[in-house]
Formats: sequence, C-alpha cells, structure tokens
Amino acid sequence: MEIEAVESFPIAIPLETPVSFSNRTITYRDHAITYVRTREGREGVGYSLGYEGAGLIAEAVETMLEPLLVGEDPRDTERLWREMYDGNVQIGRTGLFLRAISTVDIALWDLKAKAAGQPLHKLLGGYADSVPSYASGGYYRDEKGHEGLREEIGRYLDEGHDTVKMKVGRRSVPEEVERVAAVREEIGPDRTLLLDANGKWAHATEAIRACRAFEPYDPYFIEEPVMIDRVGTMAEVNNALSYPVATGELEGTRHAFARLLDTGAATILQPDATVCGGITEWLKIAHHAAAYDVPIAPHYNWNLHSSLVGSIENGLFVEYFYREMDVKVFDDVVANPLAPDEGMIPLPSEPGHGVELDERAVEGFRESG
Repeated sequence: MEIEAVESFPIAIPLETPVSFSNRTITYRDHAITYVRTREGREGVGYSLGYEGAGLIAEAVETMLEPLLVGEDPRDTERLWREMYDGNVQIGRTGLFLRAISTVDIALWDLKAKAAGQPLHKLLGGYADSVPSYASGGYYRDEKGHEGLREEIGRYLDEGHDTVKMKVGRRSVPEEVERVAAVREEIGPDRTLLLDANGKWAHATEAIRACRAFEPYDPYFIEEPVMIDRVGTMAEVNNALSYPVATGELEGTRHAFARLLDTGAATILQPDATVCGGITEWLKIAHHAAAYDVPIAPHYNWNLHSSLVGSIENGLFVEYFYREMDVKVFDDVVANPLAPDEGMIPLPSEPGHGVELDERAVEGFRESG
C-alpha cells in the first residue's frame, strides 16, 4: 500500500446550553478530522478534540505531516510515528502538534487493521470482546441543583452503570462536599464514585484539604486535583490521601507518563490516544504501566478507546458520556457509535478501529476557512 493523500479539517458541534467544569465554560465542541487515503482506494480516519484549536491541528497535519507521509506504506506505523515526531521535535513534542500526529497515527492504524481484515482490538492482542464503562457527568449548569444532579446520576444507574463520575472544584469546599454527599446517597454504598477536579486547586495544601473532605464518601479516585504540569505537587496529593490520584488525559508521550509513575504522582493513568501521539504511543504507555500493575482508564473517545482497552491486560474501564447530557457530542458525526449495555461496551467486529464517520453529518459541522 502507498499513501496518496492526507486531508484534515475542523468541525464544530454546538451545545444546546453552556456547560461548565471547575475552571471553564464551553458552548461548543470542535474536533480535527484527518483522513489518510491510499492509491489502492483504502481510507483511514483519525480525530482529536480541539478545545477551540481544531483548525490549528488540521493545518499542522496538512502543512507539516502530509509531506512526510505521501508515498509511504501506511502499515509502517512505528517508523512513520518516529519520522513525524523526530522530524518536528523542535515544535511538536507536546500539545497541539502531538494531537496532529495523533490524528494521523489513528488513521494509519485504521488502514492497517482494514488491510489485515481484522478488528483493531484483535490485531493488537484481543484481550476482551467487551469492556466495562463508567457514566461520566456531574457537570455544572446554572439551572442544575442537587436534585438535578441526583436525577442525572439516577439515569446512569437505570442504564445499568455501577460506576459514575462527577465534577468537583467549581464551588467552595463545603458546597462541593454537599454535592458529593448527594451523589453518594443516590448511588448507595456499594457502587463506585469517581471525582474529577480538572486541575482546579493551586497547591498541595489546598488540594489535600478539599480531597480529604471527600474521604467520608469513599471516592475511588480523584482526577487531576492540580494542574498536570505540577507533577511534584500531584505526588504530594497522591501520597496524602486514602484514595488515589488519576491523571493523564492531557499528557504527552510515554516519557511524560513514566515521570508520573517514577514520582508517584498517579496511581491510575488516563492516556488519550487522540492526545498522546496516537495508538502507537498509547500502546507503549499502557504496556509500560503493566510492568508496574498500574491500571489504564483512558479519557473520553469511547468509540476508539474501547478497542484499545480491549486489547490490553491492564485496562480498567472506559469513560462514556450520554449524548442527551449535551457535554460530549462527537457521536453526532459517528455512523454507528458504541454504547454500553448494562455498563459493558461490546467491541466492534468489522475490520479497522470501527469508528466510521457519517459524511453528511461531518459536512454539516465542517468549519469554513
């Protein structure tokens, strides 16, 4: 096979109402979509959440990465990843450019699995045919009080979930304790409660104080209690609590994740293949973590991450957002989105990673310019 063209562009999907977490309010979700096409007529697709920068990601793909890829064999994922990364290392070690590499690498693996005639999770190792998921939510909206929060969580329980996640950190510690207490009361003592602070607290003292206030409600983990760059501070928090820190959704390559483990900053890792460098790098992170019996619980993108978690022995669970909650909306452009059944997500059986996009829907949300 030979790569003939690479196309990348942004899409933007509006939310019905603004939604907030600890430190941001958003009104839409943008993604960069990347297609890699071969002379033989095959096509692979990759994507990444843009956080209002999807156009920059797409531009990086077409201006910096496509020239490296045209004429190459898309099955050479290891070599092509190294050439994309090393060829742009001065500007592309993390962040926006690494997301651009991620979209390409995901598309290459889609092509590779299609050429092999295998579902991605089978090609990568085939550890499971379905994976556990948790219902993610508990965001802040102006009109949603404790009762609205309880109703939302109750919906997840009705769907068969035994694990739920909620946001914390936007309000004062006493107010947040009330919210956490309400959710724990709603789910009962035997279900699993996850907390996510999105890097809210500025230093270890503040974070430890808040997180210890949640301890009576038996959280399974606290996600990003401080900003991810403050690895030493994260380690202080992780060491001070009776429950672990989880992090990684905005982290870069294997080297950054190794630092998290080496410093004791996290007990659960959350690499996102659309952020960390694609499937090639995600696998290196997951397999390194397995050497330390560290579980992997990737961030968002369940349509892709379900197959990745289903290919490794240390996969914990997959994050899932219900569309009607109007928080994560990428399913609007997925032809056959995955969904949990009593908390379990069956893995796709068709060749490739299984994330087929609805072309008409994609065009409807495509940004001009």
